Amino acid sequence: MRLRYENRRTLVTLSGSVRLRLKIRRCEHKGCARHHLAYRPEAEGAMALSQHEFGLDVVALVGVLRHRDHRSVPEIHAALRARGVEIAERSVTNLLDRYDELLATSLSDTRRLRRVLAKQGRAILALDGMQPDVGHEVLWVVRECLSGEVLLARSLLSGTAEDLASLLAEVAKAIGVPVEGVVSDGQTSIRRAVERALPGVPHQLCQFHFLREAANPVYEADRHAKKELKKGVRGVRRIERTVEGRQDGKAELVLGYCAAVRSAITDDGRTPLAAPGLKLKGRLEAVADSLDRVMGKGGSPAPLARLRHLIGRGLDSTAPLWPAVECAYVWVHAAARLLNNDQGEHASTVRRRFDGLLGAMLRHRHQAGAVAPAIEHFAKVARSYRPGLFHCYAVPGLPRTNNDLEQLFGSQRYHERRATGRKAASPAVVLRGEVHLIAAIATRQHSPTARDLGRVSRENWSALRRRLEQRRHARTLRTQFRRNPQAYLADLEQLACQLTLPT
Repeated sequence: MRLRYENRRTLVTLSGSVRLRLKIRRCEHKGCARHHLAYRPEAEGAMALSQHEFGLDVVALVGVLRHRDHRSVPEIHAALRARGVEIAERSVTNLLDRYDELLATSLSDTRRLRRVLAKQGRAILALDGMQPDVGHEVLWVVRECLSGEVLLARSLLSGTAEDLASLLAEVAKAIGVPVEGVVSDGQTSIRRAVERALPGVPHQLCQFHFLREAANPVYEADRHAKKELKKGVRGVRRIERTVEGRQDGKAELVLGYCAAVRSAITDDGRTPLAAPGLKLKGRLEAVADSLDRVMGKGGSPAPLARLRHLIGRGLDSTAPLWPAVECAYVWVHAAARLLNNDQGEHASTVRRRFDGLLGAMLRHRHQAGAVAPAIEHFAKVARSYRPGLFHCYAVPGLPRTNNDLEQLFGSQRYHERRATGRKAASPAVVLRGEVHLIAAIATRQHSPTARDLGRVSRENWSALRRRLEQRRHARTLRTQFRRNPQAYLADLEQLACQLTLPT
């Protein structure tokens, strides 16, 4: 290639402005595929992106300040200005988008993923979706469980089996190693997608999601009993007022017992195994027993007697509700212990014992009294989940739950709140989620440098930008319609008329 002309370009870097002189070459052979096409120096791509005025070192710093140090856009702008970089605040947002795109392109490179997974020789996939708001796209993420690599993140308007099957097939083709298992929740579209894209591969259904769905009526019965018990112990504040402002030991004793009751009332359990009502009942019984011992010794303050009467009234009024809830939770905890499989038993043994427990629950469900329909619901959900509950005991490394991926989503939401201050997730998280999520996770693990960003394939990066731009344009159309529906529809009608004109 012959040297044809020179271009000059100014870059803003962390060390100051740099003036580049680029020698542009072109091939003069007419049979060449790049005949008369400009060939720019490769070293330029290691310093900056095409048609960008800021160097890749500035781009890398912006991404690190955002994802690792949780700086907001104004804070990043102030940090760059403090380092002598003349930049507008709007440009910080643009550079942050470029950082996410470049790093996601690098991490999603097929050759890199194959090198990582070739060392372990197999792959176990986890699939789940994150939706910040109803009606918006869902960010579907495929993660490799053994290495922790996020293999694919893609925003979809629908989560049909066909759409998800294409994602799984794309991942299976890209990684170059056999898929030995998949873990997900019990969503029907995911089950059908795995059957279609990965036939014969064990599909483990999340045991946590199973217990949460199956035990939900039992949990609600417990919450109802807790609500009734809390009604019965109202009046603690009136007892506290009788000793407020006093500094003697009796006042301290009364306030201490009132604080214990208040703490017990405000402590909520977590589904599916932590029963808030049973926990409250046990703690109030412990407080009542302690008050009985204090009152038995004599000399107890009168407010403690009123507190003891208050607790006793609440426990007596809700006494008929607790036996059924306690019976149901005994079975729920038994199912959880069985699935935990502390003894490391074979999958067939765990399945047989689980079937025996379900049979016993249905035969003796009358013991649960008013909660008997909840036991029938538990068995119904168990029959639906049963084909996918026990693969984890037969496939080494296949997790019992999909909680790792759920926690990854929760961690991302937490870090996003720290950086933006927004309590609720923004729809933009899904709009650019396929690059934002991957870049944010990778930055917190290892901060990339300008050299790392410079090695990214520009062709792959351009293809990614085009796909993201199409999604952004679709979101822009929805915004335009909401702002002015009449003008939006008028423009479409005018376009339709132009299409019908003879050419």
